[in-house]
Amino acid sequence: MKHDLMDILVCPICKGTLDLRVDDETVNEIIEGNLHCGSCKEDYPIENSIANLLPPDYR
Repeated sequence: MKHDLMDILVCPICKGTLDLRVDDETVNEIIEGNLHCGSCKEDYPIENSIANLLPPDYR
């Protein structure tokens, strides 16, 4: 996932702001990590440079 995407990404459930936790990254990409919504308390994993923004019931 590119760092620039954080400027446009929002929680797909409540449209709240997502907080980023990076576990592994390169200069240009986040390889592993997590996106957390403080409003609805939902977490979205980032695995293999892909953010899974599907609601929990659809993952």
